[in-house]
Amino acid sequence: MPKLSVHVGARIRVFRKNRGLTQEQLGEKVSQPQSYIGGIERGEKNISLDTLERIVEALDIRPGDLFISYDDSKSKDQIEKDKLIDFLNNLIKHRNIRELATITRLVEDVLRAYDN
Repeated sequence: MPKLSVHVGARIRVFRKNRGLTQEQLGEKVSQPQSYIGGIERGEKNISLDTLERIVEALDIRPGDLFISYDDSKSKDQIEKDKLIDFLNNLIKHRNIRELATITRLVEDVLRAYDN
C-alpha cells in the first residue's frame, strides 16, 4: 500500500491542478511557501492538521476527498476517472439550479448518443 503522505500529496496535486492553481498560488492561500507545497505534493512533508485544514478550505473540498481512493487495488484507469470526475464536479458545483438542470439534460443527451 502506498505511503499515506504520498497518496494525500498526489490527491492535493490533482485537486490543485483541476482548480487551475499553481503551487505558489495555493501556497499563498494557505500561508506556506511554494517549496513547502511541492514537498507536500511529493509526499516528503508531514503536515499538521491545521495546514491540512487550510489546504482543504483553499481547494474547496471535503477532508475525506483526500483519502477516498487510498486503496492499493485501484487501477490507473480508475485513478484517471476520479481525476476527471473531480474536474467536472469543480466546473459545475457553483452553478445555480437552472444551469445544473440544463447541464444535466445535455449530459443525458450526450450519454444517450454514446450508448446508441
